[in-house]
Amino acid sequence: MHVLDLLQSDSLGLTLLWGEESLLGQEVSGVTATDLEDPGRFLGPGELVLSGLVWWSPGAAAAAKTDRFVAALADAGARALLAGEETHGGVPEELVAACRAHRMPLVAVPAQTSFRAVTEAVYLRQWGDLSRRPTRHFALPENVRGELSRLLEGGAGPAELLDRACAHLGRVPCYLLTASGRTVARTPSAPELPAQRVGSAAKGGVSLGVEAESSPYDAWRLYVPDADAAPPRVLHEIAEIFAQYRDGEARRGAAGRAAGRELLALVAADAETELLGAALQAAGLPARGPYRVVTATDGDALAEALGHLEGVRWAAGPTGAVLCEGPGPDTADATAADVADRLRAVWPLLQACGAPEAVLRLGVGARAASAEGLRASLCQANFALTAADGEVPVRGVEQLDTLSELLAGVPPEVRGVFGTRTLGALGDGMLRETLEVFLANNCSWTRTAEALHLHVNTVHYRIERVEALTGRDLSRLDHKLDLYAALRC
Repeated sequence: MHVLDLLQSDSLGLTLLWGEESLLGQEVSGVTATDLEDPGRFLGPGELVLSGLVWWSPGAAAAAKTDRFVAALADAGARALLAGEETHGGVPEELVAACRAHRMPLVAVPAQTSFRAVTEAVYLRQWGDLSRRPTRHFALPENVRGELSRLLEGGAGPAELLDRACAHLGRVPCYLLTASGRTVARTPSAPELPAQRVGSAAKGGVSLGVEAESSPYDAWRLYVPDADAAPPRVLHEIAEIFAQYRDGEARRGAAGRAAGRELLALVAADAETELLGAALQAAGLPARGPYRVVTATDGDALAEALGHLEGVRWAAGPTGAVLCEGPGPDTADATAADVADRLRAVWPLLQACGAPEAVLRLGVGARAASAEGLRASLCQANFALTAADGEVPVRGVEQLDTLSELLAGVPPEVRGVFGTRTLGALGDGMLRETLEVFLANNCSWTRTAEALHLHVNTVHYRIERVEALTGRDLSRLDHKLDLYAALRC
């Protein structure tokens, strides 16, 4: 199967935008559909990459972003990029230029051609011209397909579905992974694969995306470490089973999300204990804690991060969640490691899935022994979220142990007013600099003069001017703190 074979298919209507003949004639091993901005960790050598270009947006950074995307494909050994025209009405010129620079064949997929049709064409060609047969040819045995259908109808989970789908292949290690590296399910012969190792492990073997509605953080894919362990067509059909499962999961999860949203709304409104108890039960959480509230700038990223926390039950709303760390049927030792530390460990995996310009921050409130303490934990989580930044994207309220940390949680608009109101009369010149050095040297006249290379009398004069303009007396501790806090703001 070569890229040229696809281009010769009239039914697909593909258009070659760039590609040398020698590159178009290389053997294709499979297909991966992705809209991750850096998909390299999930691609295998010889694959065609289908992308709807959702990750691309016009602007000053478009060229650099596009170059990173195509470079990831080239580094992974992809055979060609098949770019959908529907999202942007065409294929951006930046993408054509990047593909030419990295010698990556580029093919435009018209809006009326589905990615599923392209994928089908690849696998049908790989396994013979099956389209001439009167009925669809299945690679999975009929008894396996029947069993999987019954399991789907009966509400079986991913682990049971994956086990039964791969059972006829023998002891084949197979994983069902999310974009952030979380293991949704694995076959009995597959060893545990830590999320932090998925990126390097997925460079080998076969990886196939599950085509279903998802966020950039929880998109599913099948991963088989041994490329020869299962025919690509079999994996494709197994991926279709999980696409059906995810469609049903989305419907089932709607009620759970509504319950989580209602619970957080009641917590924010400081509702009565009885109402909170009923909301906790409706959201699937026990009536006894301890609990904890977390909030984030992106609800999808938060939900996927919480999925990494084994032994912790939770109910999530649009941008927050209530966690229960108490004993329960699925809890071994939920308090063995602090939740904030565990979330901090997986947060970089989520950041790698999203766009570079996406602001992903997370705030973690303190434990609440009972439902009555949930509102305090929510307020703390929101404060910690405001204090989080690019350097410390996950911040727990327990980290707020210095004045600077505390002030970081005050909304910027409020900090700005306080700083301007307190120091505005000083301007940005020598008086403010003298005040900063004076406070940094514990109000020592001599050390301040030495640091600024001034006479001590000059320092005295400047500090007197600072006191006069700000209305503060720097011999008083509270006034020193006022000015120090204003400088930090």
